[in-house]
Amino acid sequence: MLKRTSNVRSLSIVLVLLCFVFSMVITNDVALITFVPFTIDVLVMAGLENNLIRIIVLQTIAGNLGSMLTPIGNPQNLYLFSLSQMSLGNFILLMLPYTLLSLIGLLAACFILVKRTAVVVKVQPQGSLTARGKGKSLIYLLLFLLALTSVTHMISVYIAGAVILAVVTLIDCKTLRKPDYALLLTFIFLFVFIGNMKRIPELNHWLYNVINGNELLTSVLASQVISNVPAAILLSGFTDNMPVLVIGTNLGGLGTIIASMASLISFKYYGKTEGKRNTAYLGVFTLLNLIFLSMLLLLYCSISSAG
Repeated sequence: MLKRTSNVRSLSIVLVLLCFVFSMVITNDVALITFVPFTIDVLVMAGLENNLIRIIVLQTIAGNLGSMLTPIGNPQNLYLFSLSQMSLGNFILLMLPYTLLSLIGLLAACFILVKRTAVVVKVQPQGSLTARGKGKSLIYLLLFLLALTSVTHMISVYIAGAVILAVVTLIDCKTLRKPDYALLLTFIFLFVFIGNMKRIPELNHWLYNVINGNELLTSVLASQVISNVPAAILLSGFTDNMPVLVIGTNLGGLGTIIASMASLISFKYYGKTEGKRNTAYLGVFTLLNLIFLSMLLLLYCSISSAG
């Protein structure tokens, strides 16, 4: 794909769309972990370091917005999708208008922010996978498809989880040391915290009155402070309007650098580059995030008014 690019603008579009599309199936976190370091290498090799901030920020926005289309695109979607018992088709239809507008906005941003300067990208050929590597890749692909069947409620999540855990233990047990178990425990304690708050009648009643009917506003604002995944877990205990909460927590991933934890991944990678300008990065990041957030909030208001 990169060999087909003839200028910096087309290069930026390819790099941004890679994050946008792949985040729908491998989550926004993994898409950014995969493509942001790749982008840094490509731009440095091509002598295009002055485009690093704009392209990485657009990639980050693309990862956060592309992921909102599917239940497996990000953690809060998976949680709310499971909690609401919404069908896969209804979930995608709910988020499709926001995803399409995001795609248009990203393409427009690439045209506006990136010059059409000629460039030739030379990519070194990589060695092919060994037979063992191909076999392991095939097994992981099948396990991924098995996980998808649990998301779509075709197979029990407990059965799928047990099979995946057993197979990974047999073929690659070292992988089980890599997950962030502290983060998983944090989510467990969040569930316990929410359950305890719901058992206090006065607090439960007050939070229900504040959140109920204001799901979009509260989820967007809460995401700016505690990020959208904890916001989804917290607010879901005090409202039954899951569709609006899905929209709110997805749009809430835009804004501050901590509104979506995936955004910190990109910032961390940029912070390791030579000649980094962290203040400039945060300025561009905040400005573009607020523009996209305003654009999508206007779309929500238009859809709500029409409905």
